[in-house]
Amino acid sequence: MDISFDLPSAISRVRPKETLPGSHEFFMRRCLQLAALAQGHTSPNPMVGAVVVYDGRIIGEGYHRCCGEAHAEVNAINSVRDKSLLAKSTLYVSLEPCSHYGKTPPCCELIISCRIPRVVVGCTDPFPEVSGRGIGRLREQGIEVTTGILEDECRALNRFFMTFQEKKRPYIILKWAQSSDGFIDRRRPDCEPPAQLSDALTRVWAHRLRAVCDAILVGTRTAVADNPSLTTRHWSGKNPLRIAIDRNGTIPAQARLLDGSAPTLIVGKCSSPTVDTLPLPSDGNAIEALMPELARRKIQSLLVEGGARLLQSFIDAGLWDEARIETSPLLLHEGIAAPRIEGREMQINVHSPGRYTTILTRR
Repeated sequence: MDISFDLPSAISRVRPKETLPGSHEFFMRRCLQLAALAQGHTSPNPMVGAVVVYDGRIIGEGYHRCCGEAHAEVNAINSVRDKSLLAKSTLYVSLEPCSHYGKTPPCCELIISCRIPRVVVGCTDPFPEVSGRGIGRLREQGIEVTTGILEDECRALNRFFMTFQEKKRPYIILKWAQSSDGFIDRRRPDCEPPAQLSDALTRVWAHRLRAVCDAILVGTRTAVADNPSLTTRHWSGKNPLRIAIDRNGTIPAQARLLDGSAPTLIVGKCSSPTVDTLPLPSDGNAIEALMPELARRKIQSLLVEGGARLLQSFIDAGLWDEARIETSPLLLHEGIAAPRIEGREMQINVHSPGRYTTILTRR
């Protein structure tokens, strides 16, 4: 898997020293490659990769495959055939080893019991039960710990997890397709289909993005006019929690969002027994009501797919971390204007000619 596909460009930049076999950066990059294999399967846990190195070569490797299963360090250590070499090896891990009992025992105690003398860590874990305690526990036992190797890349890989732990809200991705003259759709009655601004390839790309996000959100008009399924039909993977804002209960009972094919939350009013409902006061702000509920559900990533008014409300509130904008060569000449992101607190990560996708991330 090309782990730069869904990550900021920092993770794919290679500086000359990082290509040298035997360097800390060389082995940490392998940890990142391993960790990314579990993309979309570990939430609410982070993605983590680990390798065991003896005499300049990898003798064991592993990654955290799924929430509730063994951690990366455990899988890497268990994969080493000659366990006598562990006492002479270095363990590389992309995220600080845990020091607490959760669904699995603490990795620090396994590292200590195996008498591994050196541990190299990509970045610290902001989870309150860890947050430096893992590194401290290892050092207490005389283990040499090196930190901050490819730290930016390690944090970028787990940007969903990091944002949730540090900001107590999901990592928010805004996504829309627009015409080359800046419109996201024609002005049309609900009975007419939307303008086709995406092609088959970008639809697959969009479904892959859905598969790695915990939840997906649309507004009332999008739910009614487009009748979306909001599932991962064109990519293998789990369906995200489907969320729609419907203040007045206008989504029809036969809508795909209410078909029970995936977990669904309606913010507002809905009488369907197949969905959960988050009541909303008549004068309440839907986004303000939604954020605490997502935190309660441990939703670490939210993909906002529209429409324009909903997307702009997130932008105006400063509630976004990344925007993925697909620009079609199609001209609409008039219609619903695409959302606008202004200011200098962002950077462009990807910009390809022709039918291109621009990925903006907030600094």
